[in-house]
Amino acid sequence: MSTAKENISALRNEMSDAGIDVYIVPTSDFHDSEYVSPYFEARKFLSGFTGSAGTLVVSREKAVLFTDGRYFIQAENQLSGSGIDLMRAGEEGVPTVREYVKKVLPDNGVIGFDGRVISAESGKYYEKTASEKGGKVVSHKDLADNIWKDRPALEHSEIYRLDEKYSGKTVSEKLAEVRKKIADEKADVHIITTPDDISWLFNIRADDVKFCPVVLSYAAVTAEKALLFLEISACRTEISEKLAESGVEIFPYDEIYSYAGKLSGKKVLLDEKRVNYRLVNLLKNCEIISAPTPCTLLKAVKNPVEIENIRRAHVIDGIAVTKFMYWLKNTIGKEKISEGDAGNYIDSLRKQVGGENYIAPSFETISAYNSNAAMMHYSAGEDGGAILEPHGLLLVDSGGHYLLGTTDITRTFALGEITDEMRFHFTLTLKSMLNLANAVFLHGCRGEDLDITARAPMWENGLDYRCGTGHGVGYLLSVHESPNSFRWKISDDRPVSAVLEEGMVTTDEPGVYVENSHGIRIENELLCVKAEKCEYGQLMKFETITYAPIDLDCVDISMLDYKDKERLNAYHRMVFEKLSPHFEGRELEFLKKYTREI
Repeated sequence: MSTAKENISALRNEMSDAGIDVYIVPTSDFHDSEYVSPYFEARKFLSGFTGSAGTLVVSREKAVLFTDGRYFIQAENQLSGSGIDLMRAGEEGVPTVREYVKKVLPDNGVIGFDGRVISAESGKYYEKTASEKGGKVVSHKDLADNIWKDRPALEHSEIYRLDEKYSGKTVSEKLAEVRKKIADEKADVHIITTPDDISWLFNIRADDVKFCPVVLSYAAVTAEKALLFLEISACRTEISEKLAESGVEIFPYDEIYSYAGKLSGKKVLLDEKRVNYRLVNLLKNCEIISAPTPCTLLKAVKNPVEIENIRRAHVIDGIAVTKFMYWLKNTIGKEKISEGDAGNYIDSLRKQVGGENYIAPSFETISAYNSNAAMMHYSAGEDGGAILEPHGLLLVDSGGHYLLGTTDITRTFALGEITDEMRFHFTLTLKSMLNLANAVFLHGCRGEDLDITARAPMWENGLDYRCGTGHGVGYLLSVHESPNSFRWKISDDRPVSAVLEEGMVTTDEPGVYVENSHGIRIENELLCVKAEKCEYGQLMKFETITYAPIDLDCVDISMLDYKDKERLNAYHRMVFEKLSPHFEGRELEFLKKYTREI
């Protein structure tokens, strides 16, 4: 296996042969997916950095990797000795990827990238940057492909249909909603390239993207037609026939490019931040209306059928997490358990409890002991990671895809004695999580308006966390779903989030991360619901739909005021009510203990 140094050297040779001065390798696929299949892990192959987010930029003299605060510690470790410098995105004095490319590009220089994995918006920016310096862009060369001799194949898994008892709406109903939005934009055709939006729209699922049960596909919708471009061999006859009932025509996956090339003179609605550069370049004679696909907001607002299913999914999930907590508390110190063992065990419990409803984990389970938990997206690795001892903290961030919906939960457990600092940080995190969960706000608020309710206890104590407080959650789609979120920072990469609407599901997951010591996160999912109306408008609030105990062994009760205690007790009463019918004997007594009033 080649090293990162060797890969970067080989890439520079390819750059020289192609006349490219700066080459950009994002973490992306042809569809701007958050997680990518092995075929698209070029950045990982070249740099050796395994995190799920990052951009590699290689010039003739220097190689740098940009990633966000979730991965600073991990990236620093994995890039050591590679000759690749870490760029801590979002930190003071650190340029953005675009700013950096502009700075290092020489006069008359050439910027290179694979136009299929760069958004149209980014591609146009690099076009302008190169032009200003008398240079150009080369976007038709996937240089990594020339180096990566054992590159995995691009695979398409078998497609299955999500019945209306799960989706809550038919394909025809969803198409009607989308067509109304297309008409509002006065567009002739709407091109969609994001697999989660397409999978939602056509009520189909597959296993084409890691941890996301979506179909790698493209779609085009007009007033009369709906065209779906996918791997024909992966689509059974009964699936295509069912789609045909809703007027959907199936075409081969790559034919989207020839289709786009024939749209001369049309008004095309698409999202230049998500549709790839190469595809949009084929629409030069069209009028582009750049806006988020209507599917994004439509799918974020869960319908009544989906909401009831999601609640049921969280009961299943809560049973699995509680069984895991019982096992952990009663096994630690008696058996040898690694971080990996713990992660595998909670995954197996979901499969066991979920039965026919269970599909797969919704992301790679994070099982991180003590200092490893300071790395927000730590992975125990193939060796199983650290061995758990009967002291300190274990952070477990996990979730499942079920036919009933998708879950995401984090709990931090005391494995025995913990330090006063750990207890202080845990209780502070608990207060932050409860603050946001119990917010009441006027309709029209966005996640940016509410994020401070979670961070306030942190900021009051000189603490913070280098990530958002929460993200939207899809229904058997991506566990990280836009456009709703909780965060306070806005940037080109993270524009303003959507107004919080009834039916949106968003995580609530503040934390404290202390390098070389510990990491703490407590995460529940919140369903946005209507409260009462007042003279100022419609008030909104949240219903917590995650049902699992919070480890009372970690709480400093003296830090909680009356309101904190009432909120925690109310949450635990709900957890006991939801879960107790599914337990008996010692496990039921355990549930009573860890949902007791304080």
